[in-house]
Amino acid sequence: MVNIVRVIWAIIMSVYGYFFIKDYRQVSAAGELDDVSVGKAGFVGFATNFFDTLGIGSFAPTVALNKFMKMGVRDKELPGLLNVADTLPVMCEAVIFTTVIEVDPVTLISMLAAAALGSYLGAGVIAKMDEVKIQKVMGVALLITAILMICKQLGLIQGGGNAIGLTGAKLVIAVVGNFILGALMSAGIGLYAPCMALVYFLGMNPQVSFPIMMGSCATLMPVGSVKFIKEGAYPRKAALIIALSGTVGVFVAAYLVKSLPMNVLTWLVIAVIFYTSASMLMAARKSSKKIEA
Repeated sequence: MVNIVRVIWAIIMSVYGYFFIKDYRQVSAAGELDDVSVGKAGFVGFATNFFDTLGIGSFAPTVALNKFMKMGVRDKELPGLLNVADTLPVMCEAVIFTTVIEVDPVTLISMLAAAALGSYLGAGVIAKMDEVKIQKVMGVALLITAILMICKQLGLIQGGGNAIGLTGAKLVIAVVGNFILGALMSAGIGLYAPCMALVYFLGMNPQVSFPIMMGSCATLMPVGSVKFIKEGAYPRKAALIIALSGTVGVFVAAYLVKSLPMNVLTWLVIAVIFYTSASMLMAARKSSKKIEA
């Protein structure tokens, strides 16, 4: 069953690759490629996708490094860059983790399909909701999750587990949860940390969150990337360099995740959830100040 998903990914990536290569060649032939530093873009791609593979995410770090390193990508081109450049690395993450980490096929496919449907059907609903409220609720929920996970690590409460799949009511909760996370992702709310928390509290092995969350994003991103490519709303050279160097970062980090002891990996997941919680609450605070002003 997982091989069927990989075939679907291959088809999606073929379409993405066709449009990307065609567009790159046309712009290159016209001498209109963006003047970006190969070294800077290469470093950004490797670093951000290395951390993306650990579950931290690549979008926010890429935006920050673009400004800090003066990479030269204009703000209006950032959404396109983030999607087009990170599609290949994320797809590699999905293939690697669904290969090296065992997860129940029914659970995996159900949650991937739920995320895709959530992104497609729920985007319109989520877009009408108050972004600040969403950020606050998600931020607080993740903070509570991280605290509870720490309590479990210290032996103060019971939680987590070693299951690689779900059945019955837990599977239904997982599917509904990932549907909501897919919808939230279309509104710019990251899927990684909430997915980690969902997997943990349903009693699954923390490692299982990696193929699920990477697979969810791999199913969604190529489609959005093709739209940006058709509109030409992205820097071609920067996207290519980040895609290639990012893929290298993915393979290095994937080996690290696979070899980490479970106790260490759980603490890594806690750190990621804390980081994401703080980021969401800070973003909500900034947005609130802008509204008040």
